[in-house]
Amino acid sequence: MNDLQPIRFPGMNSRRPLVIAGPCSAETEEQVLRTAHDLAAEGISIYRAGLWKPRTKPGGFEGVGVEGLPWLARVKRETGMYTATEVATREHVAAALEGGVDLLWIGARTAANPFAMQEIADALRGVDVPVLVKNPVSPDLELWIGAVERIHNAGIRRLGVIHRGFTSIDKSLYRNHPMWSIPIELHRRLPGLPIFCDPSHIGGKRELIAPLSQQAMDLGFDGLIVEAHCTPDCAWSDKAQQITPQTLAYICRNLVIREMSVTTENLTELRARIDKIDDELLELLARRMRVSQDIGQYKKEHDMPVLQAQRYEELLARRAAQAVEIGMDREFMRTVLQAIHEESIRQQMRILGRE
Repeated sequence: MNDLQPIRFPGMNSRRPLVIAGPCSAETEEQVLRTAHDLAAEGISIYRAGLWKPRTKPGGFEGVGVEGLPWLARVKRETGMYTATEVATREHVAAALEGGVDLLWIGARTAANPFAMQEIADALRGVDVPVLVKNPVSPDLELWIGAVERIHNAGIRRLGVIHRGFTSIDKSLYRNHPMWSIPIELHRRLPGLPIFCDPSHIGGKRELIAPLSQQAMDLGFDGLIVEAHCTPDCAWSDKAQQITPQTLAYICRNLVIREMSVTTENLTELRARIDKIDDELLELLARRMRVSQDIGQYKKEHDMPVLQAQRYEELLARRAAQAVEIGMDREFMRTVLQAIHEESIRQQMRILGRE
């Protein structure tokens, strides 16, 4: 995708990350306009509001639909802001474009469905409008890339993605686990693709928006898409993760933007040390796998099952506790050990002739 174009509009400051902000849902005309004027006063240039709200379960507020398009048109007339909304069907695309919406995004549930993505891509063919694709709800990088490629194949060149985190069955500080390694790998695979962070959906709580936004900036993300509401505690959807326009402005003012062009000569020695340690890690892992192979041979000779569940659980708990004692993250260590264990099982299964 070497032909992608920047997602910028005339009059915008290109030296700061692009911030898209507005309420989770367009609820009433008064709420939409009041929030927009507050955001415009704080220097926000792109206003987001959900018109169609796909909910996890039926019965919740599912958006005002096309009724909200004239409200967004008023936002543009009265504030000069550009507008953005989510689309999930070809009908949404047609209505939003006819209503003059300037930027479209595609939600996580839609991005996970190739049929829906192709329908939206077909509706966008021949149109010049910026499109952002959220990551699918599951941590599936190939599915995310496939969704982006469908939109790119339709001729969209002002194209980017939104990292909003991934659903996890494990209890976590976050509503959606960030799994930063996945957008990092996406950037490696598609280096010209702009990446925006959605700290509202990752955190699920307004107090997490600031630290998550800073993490995204530290990782070199291109911008943020944040849920801001004139009266967040009265919001009709996702009120716990929305902030006021004034709070958003405070967060943005305090973001530390790293200088990407600073020379890295002073890092040469440190990187050499990292390379040496990585070499040692690889050698240690290879030695561990050779021992796993010996264990597999022993189990084969004595008709023992490959998986020893009790020992595995004890090992996970013990090593995770040790990791905390030496200043490492418990969940990180569990993830590393689980990956090592899976490879050990694969090696033993191969020896037993069951792979």
